[in-house]
Amino acid sequence: MAGRDGARDTGLPAGRPSGLVGKEIAGYRVEAEIGRGGMAVVYRARDLRLDRTVALKLLAPELARNDTFRKRFAHESRVAASIDHPHIVPVFEAGETEGVLYIAMRYVAGQDLVALLAREGPLPPPTAVRIAAQVASALDAAHAHDLVHRDVKPGNVLVAEGTDRDHPEHVYLTDFGLTKKSLSLTGFTTVGEFVGTLDYVAPEQISGKPVDGRCDVYGLACVVFETLAGVPPFRRETDWAVLWAQQYDPPPPLAEHRPGLPEAVDAVFARALAKTPEERYGTCLEFVAELRAALARAPGGPAPATGPGHRSPGPPREPPGWARPVFRRLDVRP
Repeated sequence: MAGRDGARDTGLPAGRPSGLVGKEIAGYRVEAEIGRGGMAVVYRARDLRLDRTVALKLLAPELARNDTFRKRFAHESRVAASIDHPHIVPVFEAGETEGVLYIAMRYVAGQDLVALLAREGPLPPPTAVRIAAQVASALDAAHAHDLVHRDVKPGNVLVAEGTDRDHPEHVYLTDFGLTKKSLSLTGFTTVGEFVGTLDYVAPEQISGKPVDGRCDVYGLACVVFETLAGVPPFRRETDWAVLWAQQYDPPPPLAEHRPGLPEAVDAVFARALAKTPEERYGTCLEFVAELRAALARAPGGPAPATGPGHRSPGPPREPPGWARPVFRRLDVRP
């Protein structure tokens, strides 16, 4: 069975320097290690051709030795690179050098959602909804290209500085399905193993059933629950207990962790975290829209979404002082 991070041991020396800092790989000079998992290491690197900073992901060497995996990797890399979306980390290049598969992506200066939650704890509902909406938009865009992420978790949500007061953060979703489907098709995952992270993995992934975008609805709901409650919905003492809870236990009421939220929020999470995909929301943005509406019923909740032609209820506001002469001339009284 996979560990808590959902990845097998592929020979990468966990927790030890790789010795690649300062070396040139496929036209990129490695500057620092910034992330490590069971099947890949991510570095900050310098693109020597275009003189820009990138995130360079190097996959475990044994993955390149599987012909089926290499073909899937090439295909999925092309699909991911073709998606032009503001909340998906752009893929610049993917290839193979000296028997190692690599992906060069935009380097995002900021922090991931893990670090944000560790620093600030549960987020205010408006912040949680803003982040959720951006991740949902990215996921739905990928699903439109037949890409399923399969590993939506706080560590794959990058939070950068936003553009203004109304958009205080800009969120990117990373690690987009480039290898996860390939692993399941090539024998790198076997009976009792799956690609995903236990706290956020959908029941159908655990049981080895076919998956589609609705498994990402489930993963996103687990992440959003954590942004509001401070813990994932199915936190347990052991991996086996988490596996059981994901498949059979209903999500707990949010009030257990975050008193004061409206009860309607629990109904939204109950649907998003349904054990069968058919009972969930059809898209990630549909889930977030329902969550926004439910949270809006609480004082201080995020305002309902508005669109063209939307008018707020109640009488119009008084015009500013400089405009009153004009409005008085237009005023018609019975």
